[in-house]
Amino acid sequence: MSKIFDLWNTVAGAFGPSGREDAVRETIAEIAGAYIDDVTTDALGNLICRKKGAKGGKKLLFAAHMDSIGVVATYIEDKGFIRFSQIGGLYVGDLLNIQVKFANGTRGVISYEEKTPLKDLTLDNLFIDIGAKNAEEARKLVQIGDFAVYEAPRFEQNGVLCGPYLDNRIGCVTLLLMMEQLADKEIENDLYFVFTAQEEVGLRGAGAAAFAVEPDAAIAVDVTDTGDLPEMKSAMAVELGKGPAVKVMDRSVICTPAVVDALEQAAKDCGVSAQREILLCGGTDTSALQKARAGVQAGAVSIPTRYIHSPSELCAVSDVEDAAKLLTQYAFRK
Repeated sequence: MSKIFDLWNTVAGAFGPSGREDAVRETIAEIAGAYIDDVTTDALGNLICRKKGAKGGKKLLFAAHMDSIGVVATYIEDKGFIRFSQIGGLYVGDLLNIQVKFANGTRGVISYEEKTPLKDLTLDNLFIDIGAKNAEEARKLVQIGDFAVYEAPRFEQNGVLCGPYLDNRIGCVTLLLMMEQLADKEIENDLYFVFTAQEEVGLRGAGAAAFAVEPDAAIAVDVTDTGDLPEMKSAMAVELGKGPAVKVMDRSVICTPAVVDALEQAAKDCGVSAQREILLCGGTDTSALQKARAGVQAGAVSIPTRYIHSPSELCAVSDVEDAAKLLTQYAFRK
């Protein structure tokens, strides 16, 4: 297995749905500590890692959200089945008969009311089965308000990674690779690596972090859809394994042209083949970073990923490696 898989496996293995990122934050902080000058955590739970630059350099912020989507228990039925609500964006088709795990280690299977036609299913028709005989037994294992996440294997095969929560633990891995590559280098710019909280429920952490740091420029690192699957509904000029994608725009942001140009130039300078991304649905921390204080020059670098928000997301190892190279080059921007 590659070094990237090992890092991802460690970071993705930490429990961390939105608002419950403590274990992920502790895991990342332990790894990052070897590469940066100081580490702080703010009131929202963002992890802010700083590599100090020379006096007079630019202040650059790189952000990757460390939270994941998940579910939260809302009601326990008499027979012990658990009704739930969503944390972040969930799609019914991704949830049928999959396993989930609560913070205390309790596991369950999401299933559905079989009398309802599949085409008519909504989250209201789904439930979690933890094997309890009744509500009393279920309450010994799960309480109302308990969060759960996907429980599925992670693996590397043919140069790709597959498993839950590439979104966005692979963005976190990309920043960790950057830190390692910059660890023994003197750099003029003051660098802030921010692992943000609660992105999946409204980009909540990134804005607070950017407000505090006041960067000259900010770059979000996240995943993006690809357009290389059979019979895609919407054409998209991003492919797996063809390099990281420099975001031009999505539904929430139009990236600063000067930042887009600088990222593309950084890719050329370090010999990385970069794609251009226009995401027709969804958004990332870029929007919150751009709107902090009086406004921030902002852009994004994305890892092409298939099956986003499912338990079996898939990306190319080479795209992660190249994203780290591109961003490391950008960190020396004058």
